[in-house]
Amino acid sequence: MAEPAATEQEVLAVPVAALRPSLEALLMVADQPLDVATMATAVGHPADDVVVALEELAAEYAEQGRGFELRNVAGGWRYYTREEYAAVVEAFVLDGQQARLTQAALETLAVVAYQQPVSRARVSAIRGVNVDGVMRTLLARGLVEEAGHDHTSGANLYRTTAYFLERIGVTSLDELPELAPFLPELGDMEDELAGLGGGAEAADPAHDAAGGAAADPGADAVAEPAQGSGTEDEA
Repeated sequence: MAEPAATEQEVLAVPVAALRPSLEALLMVADQPLDVATMATAVGHPADDVVVALEELAAEYAEQGRGFELRNVAGGWRYYTREEYAAVVEAFVLDGQQARLTQAALETLAVVAYQQPVSRARVSAIRGVNVDGVMRTLLARGLVEEAGHDHTSGANLYRTTAYFLERIGVTSLDELPELAPFLPELGDMEDELAGLGGGAEAADPAHDAAGGAAADPGADAVAEPAQGSGTEDEA
C-alpha cells in the first residue's frame, strides 16, 4: 500500500503555478472536455482540490454574467458560450468570417473553381505559392470539398461546393465568367512543368501523392504566366 501512496505524492509534488489560473489556461486551449484526472496531473494538484476549484470557477463565471460558462459534460469540463449569446456567435461565424477571406484565399478559390477537380499541388503550381493553409481555411468554411483521388498520383482532388455557388449567387459552374485568357489549362501546366527538367517531373507526382504542395520546383517559373506577378505572403 505504501508504493501507490508514494507514486501519488510524486505526481502531485509538482504544482507549477496557482491552481485556478492553471485550470483556466488548460481549459482555454482544450478542444474537447477535460476530465479531472487529466487536469490534476497537468497542474500537479490533488484531484479533490481540482474539483473544488472548477466548481468555484463555474459559479464565479455565472455570478459575473460572463459570455461563457464552465460546464461538466460527459465526464469532462469545458468552456461553452452562453445560450443567450448564440445569435452573436452565429452571426460572427456565418457572416463575419466569410466576409474576411484574404486575397490569397479568394485567388486560390478561383483556381479551384475553374480547374476542378484539382489537386493541392496543381493549385500551388498555378499560383506559385504554397496553398496548404489557405486550402484548410476553404475546407473549414465549406467552400471547397474533397472530390476523390487522382488515378495516376493518388493525390486528393478538390472541387467547390454548393455553398460556394450559393455565396456567389449562381446556380451552376456554367454561369461563371470565362477565364481562359488568365488561367492555363491543366494540360498546358503539365507541358510547362515537364519542360523544366527532371527535378520538376520527379517532384510533382510524388509530392502530390504525399499530399504536400510546398516543394514544386516549377512553381516560381509558372507563377509569372499564370497570374502576372511574383509569389506573395499567404497570410
